[in-house]
Amino acid sequence: MDLAQRAQALMTRAQKGDVLLVLPVVVVAEVVWVLGRYYAYDRSRIALGLRELVTADGIAAEGAEDVLDALALMVDHAVDFPDAYLAAAANRRGESVASFDADFKKLGAKVVAL
Repeated sequence: MDLAQRAQALMTRAQKGDVLLVLPVVVVAEVVWVLGRYYAYDRSRIALGLRELVTADGIAAEGAEDVLDALALMVDHAVDFPDAYLAAAANRRGESVASFDADFKKLGAKVVAL
């Protein structure tokens, strides 16, 4: 069985409820980076695929609401996923982001200028 077949078998088990697959945010960020930089996928394609993964049965995505919001921000504002995630998480908690990066303002985040 090759890697793709093993991955599909694992997803099938997760969808049946036999296993729960935990998806940390750092893995989502790495997937976004690899798909964008190495495979040259555009942000919309990446976001679509990851939205399906994050919301799939048998997947427990860390900070799922923030990840989904971040994927939308990443596409809508053409920003990197980590910035979008930090803005989404801060916005959800009513917190500010301390940064030199002006991208956070266009993401609707309150910014504490450094």
